[in-house]
Amino acid sequence: MKIAIPTINDLSIKVETSFGRAPYYAIYDTETKKYIYLQNIACNSVGGAGIKASQFLVDQKVDAVIAPRCGENAMKVLTDANIKVYQSTSPLIENNITDFLNDKLSLLNEINTGLHRHHHG
Repeated sequence: MKIAIPTINDLSIKVETSFGRAPYYAIYDTETKKYIYLQNIACNSVGGAGIKASQFLVDQKVDAVIAPRCGENAMKVLTDANIKVYQSTSPLIENNITDFLNDKLSLLNEINTGLHRHHHG
């Protein structure tokens, strides 16, 4: 099983608060018990970063995502691909993986509206 967590860089031990605009994703493989860090190709997108980031993780064949929050469109891409999204409980990646493996994380139910810019006029 592969579990993705948004993070700041390829050496970070901390969870990034932004899902779609996280610079990297730590991907933990439960079989090898190793992490790989992948640069988020969507982090500098003008719009739709969450959707692009979600599709990137779908393409990486992850089975689960652990994040503090996730936007509605990003969540739809993940759930349509049968990827479960769990609420992170700690600022540290390792603690979240441990909690996940011990069945202590809840599914992320609260959808974040994100940082969409609305134009009125």
